[in-house]
Amino acid sequence: MSDKPFLRVLSGEAVSPPPIWLMRQAGRYLPEYLAVRAKQPDFISFCLNPDAAAEVTLQPIRRYGFDASIVFADILLIPHAMGQKVWFVKGEGPKLEPLTPADAPSRLSLENVREILSPVSETLRRVKAGLPDTCALIGFAGAPWTVATYMIEGGGSKDRWNARSLAWEQPEAFDAMMDQIADATALYLIDQAAAGADALKIFESWAEGLPAPLFDRVVIRPTRRIVDAVRATGVTAPIIGFPKGAGPHYVRYAEQTGIDALALDHGLDTDWARAVLPKSLPVQGQLDPAVLKAGGAALDSEVDRLLSAWGGRPYVFNLGHGINPDVPPENVARLVERIRAQG
Repeated sequence: MSDKPFLRVLSGEAVSPPPIWLMRQAGRYLPEYLAVRAKQPDFISFCLNPDAAAEVTLQPIRRYGFDASIVFADILLIPHAMGQKVWFVKGEGPKLEPLTPADAPSRLSLENVREILSPVSETLRRVKAGLPDTCALIGFAGAPWTVATYMIEGGGSKDRWNARSLAWEQPEAFDAMMDQIADATALYLIDQAAAGADALKIFESWAEGLPAPLFDRVVIRPTRRIVDAVRATGVTAPIIGFPKGAGPHYVRYAEQTGIDALALDHGLDTDWARAVLPKSLPVQGQLDPAVLKAGGAALDSEVDRLLSAWGGRPYVFNLGHGINPDVPPENVARLVERIRAQG
């Protein structure tokens, strides 16, 4: 049996109280993070600086004693490593030099992906050395559909219109581009596992709003390609999938991608999810980040609801999406205290 509660849950065990970590737990809500960020020339350099990235990865572990630590990086390191220009604008977010699926064969390459992203592996090694024995280490990457939407739109997009249109209009070229991204992502995750990641997570942040045929093509198929490629090298670390906003597609995603655990967003009906997902399937998430900001009785009530709903099943306590920069750090402390008091 593992001495890490997080890994025990991912192996199918119900642990009480459940282990806890938060998406974006290393981030702008922490003053110690902001102090490190202020010294970095740009965000990509920050992510690829093992000294700085390891420090901010460890900060929330020191402060809160979470049961898992997720390496500080960004899903858009993949297009950067494949040769697409990526930069971040303060107050606006990521910007990319747009491309179309037809451009992908000439503009994207897997040749230097492992070398360019090797600093992330070094960050993982440093974090691993600094973690308590009971704290697991998570590596991650963005899923191909989510990453592709940024690559095609040139940044964030409310409805991913251009990506969705091109997926229908140019299916062969689009699917070939998705394969390129999936193969680069698999290499990245394989190297993260080799560097000491105890588990791997695939973030499909833009899974919402897709009809079933497109969901199968751009979400399930590329995710399965990644999982198969990672497993083919002998990596045994559990893989968590997070198809945010997938709704009823969650069931098919869990059945067909090969993932070992499922992260659930806060918009998913808890009773429905409990009824349709296998009781043996490890799940995590569901707390609305806005409740974490609100704190107080609202936070206590929601924590208790989720603990009750998922009690007796393999469950990791987490948010339904990333922590927001305006969340008071003391609310996170209250969250951890309330969960740990259940034991």
